[in-house]
Amino acid sequence: MEIQESSSLKTAIYDVIFGYESKAGRLFDVVLIVLIVASVTAVLLDSVESLHLGYGSIFYGLELAFTAIFTVEYALRLYSTPNKREYALSFYGLIDLLSILPTYIAFLLPSAQYLLVIRIMRVLRIFRILKLFRYIGEANLLYTALLGARRKILVFLFSMLTLIVIFGALMFVIEGPEHGFNSIPRSIYWAIVTITTVGYGDIAPQTPLGQFIAGIAMISGYAIIAVPTGIIGAELMNEFQTRSREPQNDSRKCSSCKAHGHDMDARFCKYCGNIIQAT
Repeated sequence: MEIQESSSLKTAIYDVIFGYESKAGRLFDVVLIVLIVASVTAVLLDSVESLHLGYGSIFYGLELAFTAIFTVEYALRLYSTPNKREYALSFYGLIDLLSILPTYIAFLLPSAQYLLVIRIMRVLRIFRILKLFRYIGEANLLYTALLGARRKILVFLFSMLTLIVIFGALMFVIEGPEHGFNSIPRSIYWAIVTITTVGYGDIAPQTPLGQFIAGIAMISGYAIIAVPTGIIGAELMNEFQTRSREPQNDSRKCSSCKAHGHDMDARFCKYCGNIIQAT
């Protein structure tokens, strides 16, 4: 009898905490997201010196309360889930853990409490509430395109790094310490700022030759910006064409994102990961 009661309690807790189809599950998620946003807001406000001096004790009390709530929630998730290891090592499980650890670490390292802003990542659970899983297919498309272009991107980054080192070394030789270029690493910093078109202006060439090199670096920066856009755009187009050629033989659809066209032996949606149901 006790075992059955314990099992039913776990099931009830699991349905509320992990479920989103029931009214209780949706309400739990909404309350959780409100608490997460309130907690992150408190951390952000506490970092403002004037507010910290006037209301620091209130913010501290709120943080302890939020951490206690999230700790109990994490413990209930571990208690109710059938596969504790799978949840603990999953993306959401790690985020849930990291969202409470900084408060405990802050007892030894006070500045660690500001790492609590990582809690904002827990708001990703809103995808479940608003049923936005259908957009995960588009995110998966972008991820696949980036994965396919990874070698080209690495070659581009290596080429850009080489160009930055060359510009930095040239400016160190031409301008020298008397104009603020007192080392090659600092000159490389100037090259990064210039080529990326940020232009802080904290270091600037003074000689005509240095200004000429700087002009070339600026023009190169505008040309370089277009390269990764073209690489990723081409990969996206290839992925679109590949998916359009895939046969759509399976009539089953995903229960969350409503996507069709899965493999005949697929049990889970290839776009959002949820269980596929027959139409």
